[in-house]
Order: sequence, then structure tokens, then C-alpha cells
Amino acid sequence: MSAETQTLALLNTAAFLLCVSFCAYVLSILVFHLKTRRSRGGSPDGFDWHVIVPCRNEASVIGDTLRRLLGDFPQVTVWCVDDASDDGTLAELAAFSHEPRVHVVRRQLPDARQGKGAALNAAWRRIEQSLPADVDRTRVIVGVLDADSRLDPQGPVALAGRQYFGTEDVGAVQVEVRMLQCAPRRYAPVTEVSGWGRLLIRLQDMEFRAPIAAMQSLRRRTGSVAMGGNGQFTRLSLLNDIAAEHGTPWHGALLEDFELGLHILLAGGHTEYCAESWVAQEALTQIRPLVRQRTRWAQGSMQCGRYLGRVLRSPRIGNSATLEIAHFLAAPWTQLLGTPVYVACLAVMIYYVDHTAGGLGGWWDSGGWGVPPLVLVFGIGPFALWGIVYRARCEPQLSVSKALLLGVCHWLYSYAQSLAVWLAFARMVTARTDWQKTARAADPQPQAAPVRAIGRVAVPTQPRRHHPARGSSRVDGPRSIRPPRHLVHLAHLTTTPTTDHPTTAHTRK
Repeated sequence: MSAETQTLALLNTAAFLLCVSFCAYVLSILVFHLKTRRSRGGSPDGFDWHVIVPCRNEASVIGDTLRRLLGDFPQVTVWCVDDASDDGTLAELAAFSHEPRVHVVRRQLPDARQGKGAALNAAWRRIEQSLPADVDRTRVIVGVLDADSRLDPQGPVALAGRQYFGTEDVGAVQVEVRMLQCAPRRYAPVTEVSGWGRLLIRLQDMEFRAPIAAMQSLRRRTGSVAMGGNGQFTRLSLLNDIAAEHGTPWHGALLEDFELGLHILLAGGHTEYCAESWVAQEALTQIRPLVRQRTRWAQGSMQCGRYLGRVLRSPRIGNSATLEIAHFLAAPWTQLLGTPVYVACLAVMIYYVDHTAGGLGGWWDSGGWGVPPLVLVFGIGPFALWGIVYRARCEPQLSVSKALLLGVCHWLYSYAQSLAVWLAFARMVTARTDWQKTARAADPQPQAAPVRAIGRVAVPTQPRRHHPARGSSRVDGPRSIRPPRHLVHLAHLTTTPTTDHPTTAHTRK
């Protein structure tokens, strides 16, 4: 056998194994997802509910979020962490100074802006300090919500059910995530979005409520449910146990939510996924911020690879959970391997089309006709089927044709994740580990500096310095403008600056 034939056989085998393993995984999570049964809720009155809302330049959304939280959840205490915002976020928070259930934890530079995990740790410390020593920490539930979130009003009822915190063995629960623009009309914001933006919104909603929900359904069976960055709820006693061993509950990975889930499992805690409740977050309507967000997620997953050895050695994590966690941690690296393999297969196919007698027609007649069915079954099919699943379980008002079209678009949408993996790898190679915040659609857009003419040349003028809104903590170069003194000492705002040093240095910008 010639070297060329051996190389081609090896390439085809690698591509085939990657396709088969991916399709087998999709089939397994789909089966468990379709078999998932919903459970009844319980009484939330037996628990002490606390919600942490990290805030870094969230002036455009935090006010509405707090008003909805206070109105929908009379039993919840909210802890907002202002992470050195410079857009008026602190002024928005000051409007809730009369609310005894709203507390603000201020973080100032240089300790601020060290990543989401550091902000969550600051709130955890303040929650722990606010509770009497004799309070049962196992009955204190700490949730994490994004600043643009809408939590299901029946969320605490669902979480208090016997399958979740109603059972003492359950230490943490992740609720279903959906896109705010696809939530019930009374929650969804009214905004002008292009057709391309609406498609991206629907694809993100389908991604979280179909394939990601199916992955969590499989993890329920293996005992490895992962925590998400939005809509995670954990017993305070378990957070304290992790902190006792590692210093803080959250750590320095860019995927701090998944990292927390690993620490919970390593500590012997049991995690669950609650499909009976949901949290809605703002979907991204442009491809560039979407790729930036997924790049952070992919890099965080790569960073969490350092826990694989501990997971393999842990007697508290079962074999099936270990296999599932290993599969997740290997996923970005598998994508890196798969990209050159598939590109090489495409190059070989183009080569044979070009060198076959008769050109494209001759190649087609000599066996090339078998390629499109393979692409359909192994390439498009595993992505397209989620459109049908999404319609059947989440959005029955969609027609079958629209669901199929949405599934095909999901296949094309997956290439954004492939690009994000390579960008994440480049950031790993260049040791870039800064935490990049996802921009909100409602955030003000930067304006170009005005110009003035000098002769025939137009040069930019120095923009007028805008003073921050009252109550904000704007940092402008080395000089910090502090908020008015009467805002610093508001009765119900916890504004003592916190000093949070991350446990690992790779979150520091």
C-alpha cells in the first residue's frame, strides 16, 4: 500500500470516528432528555433565599431587574456587587436605598474587575457576615443571577421540591436558561431587532433549551450536572465547605460556574438540573459579541482541564460522572483536532474532483454521489434534529418547516463555536486571561469625537469630560471621582469597599 493511500485511509478513519462519536453522544443525550419527567414543587418558606447580582456597567438594566425581583419574590434578599462600574450603575442602585432587602457591595480598583468569581466571593463574604452564628446554613440558599435576568416567579417553589432542595442530599441546582426576548410577553423587552438579530435570538434560545438542556438531562443520570453562570442556586453550607478547603467558593477560571460545579462534586455534594423553572437572559443580536462570549466560555473550559486529574482520583465522583466530565473537558480540544481533519478531507475531495477524468461529473459518477448523504447524516443531521426537539418540547407554535430550517441554521451557527475555540486557544497560547464582559444591547454606543478644521485638515477635538451620574464611582485614569458622601452612608446600602484577592493570578487583567 502506497504512502498516499495509507495517509488517505488514516484521514478517513479519523474523520469517521469523530463523526460517529459525536452522533452517538447526540443520540444519548436526546434519549435521556425525552425521558425526563417533571416533578412537583414544594414550599419555599422553610428556606432563607439570597440572590447575588454581579454588576459591572449595568446601568441600562439593573433597575428593572431589581424592581422585578423585589415584586416577584418577597422572601428574597438581593446582594448587588458593583464591580467598579463607571456608567452610573451605582446611581441606579442608590434608588433602592429605602429597600431593606437590597444590599450593595462595592468593589473598587485595583481590587475590582478581577473576574466574575471574585465579585461573587465578595458577596458570599457579606452574606455570611450578615447571618447570625446559629442560623442553619443548610437552609440558606444562595443564587446567582445576571443583571439583565428575569427569574420565573415560581422558581423558589420549584426549587423547594423534593427532587431539589427539599432533599438534604442536593447541594446545588441549576435552572433552565432561556432567552429573554423569547420569554412570555410580560417579561420580554420591546426592542427593534433586525431579521438577522431575531434569528440569532431564536438560535440561542434553542441552544439552551434543547441541546444544553439535553446535556443536563444526561448529567442528571450520571450525577454530574453542571452549574451555569445564570440561575445557579447553592446551599450556603456547601459554599462554606468549599471555602474552608480552598479559601473561597468561586475561583479564577473564566468558566467560574462550571468550576464551582466541579468543586461541589469533589466536596461530595450532589447537583441537580431543574427543568420545571427557568431564568431568562438577554440574547446577543450580533455575531461579534456572540463569538467573544463563546471564546470566554471555551477558554474557561480549557482552564478547567487542570481538574481532570482530581476528578479521576476522587472517590466521591462515580465512574459515569467521571466519563461525562472528561468528555466535556476534552470537547474544545477535540474541536481543535477535528478542524484540520475536516479541512484536510475537504482539500482531498477537491483534489480528486480536479484530477478525476471528466471533472466534477466524472467524480460524481465514480462514487462522489455518496458524499452529500454522508454530510447530511453525520454533519447536518445531528444539529438539525434539535429544531424538531425544540418545537416539540418548547415552542409548539413553530411550524415543522420552520423548525427544520431553524435546525439547519443551528448547524451553520455551530461554526461560530468552532471559531471561538480557536480564538480561545490563541488566547491560551498568548497567556491572555482577562475577563471580557458581554455588552448589553441597551448599553450606550460610543460616539466619535467631534472634529474641528485647521486649514484643510480636520482634527479631532478634545471631548468634553462628562461627569458621572450622582452615585456612580467613575475611574478616569489614575484619578478616581468618589460619589457624594450622603450616598456612601445610605442606611440600607452596604457600601464598604471589599478587598478580594483572587486565589489564582490568571484573572488579573
